[in-house]
Amino acid sequence: METILFLAHTEADGSLGKPALEALGVCQGLQKSLPGVQFAAALVGETTQPGADAIAGCGASRFLAVSGPDFGQSRYASDAAAAEALCRAAQATLVVAPATSRWNRVLPGVAQRLGGRVDTHVTGVSTDGAKPAINRWYYRQRMEAQLSRAQRPWFILIDPGSQPAAPIAAGHAAVEAVAIPLPDSCKRTQVTGLRVPAADAQTIRPDARLLFVTGAGWTKKQADGQTHVPEAEKLIRGFLQLTRASLGSSKSLVDLGGEGQAVLSFLTHLNQVGQTGSTPRHPKGLSTCCHGEEPHTVGWRFINERRAISLDPNCGWARGKADVLYVADAFAVMTRVNALLETQKPA
Repeated sequence: METILFLAHTEADGSLGKPALEALGVCQGLQKSLPGVQFAAALVGETTQPGADAIAGCGASRFLAVSGPDFGQSRYASDAAAAEALCRAAQATLVVAPATSRWNRVLPGVAQRLGGRVDTHVTGVSTDGAKPAINRWYYRQRMEAQLSRAQRPWFILIDPGSQPAAPIAAGHAAVEAVAIPLPDSCKRTQVTGLRVPAADAQTIRPDARLLFVTGAGWTKKQADGQTHVPEAEKLIRGFLQLTRASLGSSKSLVDLGGEGQAVLSFLTHLNQVGQTGSTPRHPKGLSTCCHGEEPHTVGWRFINERRAISLDPNCGWARGKADVLYVADAFAVMTRVNALLETQKPA
């Protein structure tokens, strides 16, 4: 009989983030489809009671927690000790957790400590009879595989954005505190502060409804034979500020700096989308000045509605990679779009 453990870390205020609720929905689905399964929830963080209360009606029979100031910040030694203790306390055979940067770094090591196995970036979980199975993409989202494992415990990390968030009912959860004697050797790493960009400088927004991608055409010579990089930056920044969209870029644009060409000053490799970049999951995507080549468009695999602006009517976007292609000058189109958005801003 399987014992499922939902394992999550709380946010700074003790709440649970959207990726955690998505992983919780997977646990609820497994609980319904696997016969005789037991289901427990475990939280790690400085404060865990608010998060536990928020999911009190999720169906878990037990709520476990490791909490305190030592577990508020991401740190491998303390996080690994907490996760290991919670898994042992729950006697978990299946551990389902969100694939956040914090858990992606820690849980593979915990699986090794417990003699188990781990799969990260899981995009789907199903059951084949009485056996759970996962879906995972390989080779930069070109091949999808379904697999199951006999080894237990099995750690399954759910890719954020790949599953719907669990419908939850708040209440009061009776949390069992799991005490961990944390030696000084596990506290050597200290978080001394946080450096974050200003709100207007933040361009990567995973929860945005629109992904706006810039291609290398923005920095190339235009119809007048000149480049217009400052104008391009102004148009793109204006659109992002008006729509709160997330910004992506093609590999070619990010790498232009290494070739001695002008680049958009606010782009980094973190904005890169495609074969050697990220694979976002926004509801809508708009690509501008990009030819829709395979290395770039593979990153759009999970975008629900894809549109593109390009002057080339025979580019890759026109060959089945975009739902709608606008054959037009992106400078002219975005100037008009920004003007329309400005008129709709609240006074």
